[in-house]
Amino acid sequence: MKKLQHMVFVLALDILFSAFCFSQTKRIVVDINGKGDYKSVQGAINSLTDSSASPRIILIKKGIYNEKIYIEKHNIVLEGEDRDKTIITQDIARDEWRCDHKDDWGVATLNLEGNDITLKNLTIANDYGFNNKEPRAVVCASDTVSHQKVITNSGHQMALRSFKTTRLKAVNCRFRAYAGDTVSPWNLVDGMFYFKDCLMEGGVDFYCPRGFAWAENCIFYANTGPASIWHDGSGNADYKTVLKNCKFDGFAGFNLGRYHKDAQFYLIGCRFSKNMADKDIYLVPTENRIQWGRRVYYFNCHRDGGDYAWFNNNMNSALNSPKAEDVTIEWTFKNKWRPDKDLL
Repeated sequence: MKKLQHMVFVLALDILFSAFCFSQTKRIVVDINGKGDYKSVQGAINSLTDSSASPRIILIKKGIYNEKIYIEKHNIVLEGEDRDKTIITQDIARDEWRCDHKDDWGVATLNLEGNDITLKNLTIANDYGFNNKEPRAVVCASDTVSHQKVITNSGHQMALRSFKTTRLKAVNCRFRAYAGDTVSPWNLVDGMFYFKDCLMEGGVDFYCPRGFAWAENCIFYANTGPASIWHDGSGNADYKTVLKNCKFDGFAGFNLGRYHKDAQFYLIGCRFSKNMADKDIYLVPTENRIQWGRRVYYFNCHRDGGDYAWFNNNMNSALNSPKAEDVTIEWTFKNKWRPDKDLL
């Protein structure tokens, strides 16, 4: 009896503690129609302190938010009311941005420097290529010869660009651009990136993580370009990009992926449309030294209309010959992070 009472007491304490933590989580409502705490997402972010022990949740009501977002603070959740109706969008051509700026800070719709950032139920779009179909000549200070540059809709258009950010999660989000580098989570020091149930579309290398990356149940659509996915794992032999149970589609003859620095790809249980070209993930001609050789691995992947031989199962050729069941979140992030365990 005493043991049962003790168990009930411990359970009650656990419930009270969880309730306390829940009550301590800061929540801010953004509503473009003025029915929340703020009308802009950036205004809500600016109201927060630089860091916090618990997540600060910014709930974003349905609407089209024409904003460029900067996050340099830590432990922030951007959560939309409806993925397809909560849209943060800008039209930014990277080639034009770099005419007057020395780096990429501000080149994307969502620009990240903070750690422990979670994105949920949102569309993040860079619609430059959709809205500007004709080439434009612009004044370009960085061009020391003609001082002009022609901007086309096939250049880089980033929806998300991260810098020093690590532990970035995106769940049930859509990342949209017409052309290249749509989703650019870059951090070769300690970058860890997690995507689940997301849609991504763009042109060349439109999903291009650097460091550790995991994408699960995601859909990729190629609008244009010579490759869809890309990886830079040159900073550490353990860096890898894992794509599990993902689907790939695009224009007729789209290529799956490429790399021009050390990379490590694992594609597990993926499905390819019949539009995919008969071309394996390939090494671009480069002067970069490829230290660890070709590391592109497949297991149980299939294509509508028939499989190509190059994505036959070859996991046994990877280091330590992992089995498909060994390719887990813990294994990918070297037991440093469990993003699936702390989803809000």
